[in-house]
Amino acid sequence: MLFAKELLQSVDDDGPRCGPSRRNQIMRAEAHMEPYRDSSRRSGAPVADLRAPAPSKGDVLDVSIIIKTLNEEANIARAVESALDALHAVRGEVIVADSVSSDRTVEIASQYPITVVQLAHAHERCCGAGPQLGFQHARGEFLYILDGDMEMDTDFLARAVAYMREHADVAGVAGIVEELGGGNYEFEARKSQGATWSRPGEQRWLDMGGLYRRAAVEAVGYFSNRNLHACEEQDLGMRLGQHGARLVRLPIRSVKHYGRCEDSWTLMRKRLKSGYSDGPGELVRAAIGQPMLLPALRSHRELVAMAGLWAAFLVSLLLLPLSALPAAAAAALLAALFAVMLIKKRSLAQAATGMINWQFRTAGFVRGLLRPQMKPTIALDSKVVARPRPVPAPAPAQAREA
Repeated sequence: MLFAKELLQSVDDDGPRCGPSRRNQIMRAEAHMEPYRDSSRRSGAPVADLRAPAPSKGDVLDVSIIIKTLNEEANIARAVESALDALHAVRGEVIVADSVSSDRTVEIASQYPITVVQLAHAHERCCGAGPQLGFQHARGEFLYILDGDMEMDTDFLARAVAYMREHADVAGVAGIVEELGGGNYEFEARKSQGATWSRPGEQRWLDMGGLYRRAAVEAVGYFSNRNLHACEEQDLGMRLGQHGARLVRLPIRSVKHYGRCEDSWTLMRKRLKSGYSDGPGELVRAAIGQPMLLPALRSHRELVAMAGLWAAFLVSLLLLPLSALPAAAAAALLAALFAVMLIKKRSLAQAATGMINWQFRTAGFVRGLLRPQMKPTIALDSKVVARPRPVPAPAPAQAREA
């Protein structure tokens, strides 16, 4: 019974995204964009008083903020503006790493004095591809990964950089995430169980973004596994941990997250269709032959257990001509798990939704475990859509007098 409760504690570990209506988000983005626009993109005039001059090629910056996007036209303006504001106390750059959005995400992002890069092939889009794409173009000593539907706190970045400079053994730092979404089963379950991104202290990995030391990332081969449709931050944290690096979540807010607001059933189907549910299985497959395999299996034990139950049930069906006991035992175990969930949720509807959600996620886990992978160190093909133009240096005094 205790094992069943432990499984059910982690049945819903991937939460949805929600926020204001899409129409209102887009209208707000347009209204607030003008003060930040890179006028050089339209008229050839220099960018006035927005940021320090763009660094020359090969110049090392303090921080590269990588914003990963896919169809975030309603959120991208807010994310970019918050990232630019966060650079007020450190020398850095903002890179939008887009996974071939079909909406106006790239068009909106290109209005700002930032770098915009995009995958060359839409079939390579996944959660792991975005951070790695940005990393391939980044020049910062530190790397911050930000989702396109997030908003950075203005002061967090400078405090995070200072903390990492004072603690050389720390490879990554994050803060408390304020989740503004909700309204469906997965999110509410995750919220009620207390997600790791709401608890400060030492962490095994940094969910929901964070600041990483570039030297530590290079020591483990790559920033983000391009094969993963989810769990890319867990993969990075586990690889860093194998090298003795520490990850810390500070007791200060780092970002606001404007999540999705689909109903539970729609979100389950979307996650399975997009491949997001495959992430845990892909993580386990990527860990085969490495010391992180057992930790990866333990972290998704509820999916491993349900997949094992599926396998046992299939075998019991083959044995039906000989005996009905194996099938009955498998069915009884599934019924017992449902009973535990019913006691925990105190709602038949919630328990049923939770059990179905568990099956959806297990289907993704199995599919991800079977999905072929390429070497994560292979560079992603990409194109540069936009770069900020440098602000011209002031004219010499003699030239101005003339």
